[in-house]
Amino acid sequence: MSLNCKDLLGLEHLDKKDLQTVLDSVKPFKSLFTMSVKKAPTLIGKTVANLFYEPSTRTRTSFEIAAKRLSADVVNMSIDTSSVAKGESLIDTGKTLEAMKVDYIIIRHSLSGAPDILARNLNASIINAGDGFHEHPTQGLLDLYTIYEKKKKIEGLKVLLVGDILHSRVAKSNIWALTKMGAEVTVAGPPTLIPTNIEDLGVKVYYNLDEAVKKVDVINILRIQLERQKENLFPSVHEYIEFYQLTKERLAIAKPDVLIMHPGPMNRGVEISSYVADSSNSVINEQVTNGVAVRMAVLYLLSPKRKKNASSD
Repeated sequence: MSLNCKDLLGLEHLDKKDLQTVLDSVKPFKSLFTMSVKKAPTLIGKTVANLFYEPSTRTRTSFEIAAKRLSADVVNMSIDTSSVAKGESLIDTGKTLEAMKVDYIIIRHSLSGAPDILARNLNASIINAGDGFHEHPTQGLLDLYTIYEKKKKIEGLKVLLVGDILHSRVAKSNIWALTKMGAEVTVAGPPTLIPTNIEDLGVKVYYNLDEAVKKVDVINILRIQLERQKENLFPSVHEYIEFYQLTKERLAIAKPDVLIMHPGPMNRGVEISSYVADSSNSVINEQVTNGVAVRMAVLYLLSPKRKKNASSD
């Protein structure tokens, strides 16, 4: 898979050139944000459907704003009141949307591989907005762009991911993107939340956060999925806070210019303290802003018009 395909299903199979193409494409779209009319005619006449089988605020809204700023029409599917609630299959739902001449389907699903199923059965462009524990490619791309924008490079940077690495699709997309771009990636968290053999992906593992935060350039803090506590994957939320919350004291151990990131939504007072979340090192709100620009770039890069122009160059 590459950005010459019609779909974006994950970052695992994109190469460094594809990732750099995304980074290079974001800035022109972000420049629209400072204009009085924040719109471009890029996707005029196209229709984008948000098909979310899981709750989402940031990602769904970000895709909606991105599509509308490119002048596309947007349909938000309400799964609870759709035919899905009556037992309609994923493929039939997709084919119904395609019969209505939808050009893009943005899908979030609890099952890993659901976007791939749609991509293999439909002509519409499929964009993965998070599937199970597999990937969340546009979050990985916006995290990558935020680091690139702030640090002016990716290669050679040391990036730390903290938290529930085992269940995090964001972590997986970040690892694929960052390692391909030449960053040194480290993960930290309780042993039960670190995947077995994760070192095979080219990352280092720490279980002591005080040691892990030293000398890194970026700390990306992942949401602790509190529902996992029901599975007894760590002793208690109190103990997680004690050993793995990024606090004012731990921030002081890190480099003065370390970037603090979080894909959201944050559990303030659990994986991150309010002091750190609101500190001058934090770029959490900028991640949200960049999310719109990155998703605009992805929609553009997957557009048939862009591919036609690219092939004729």
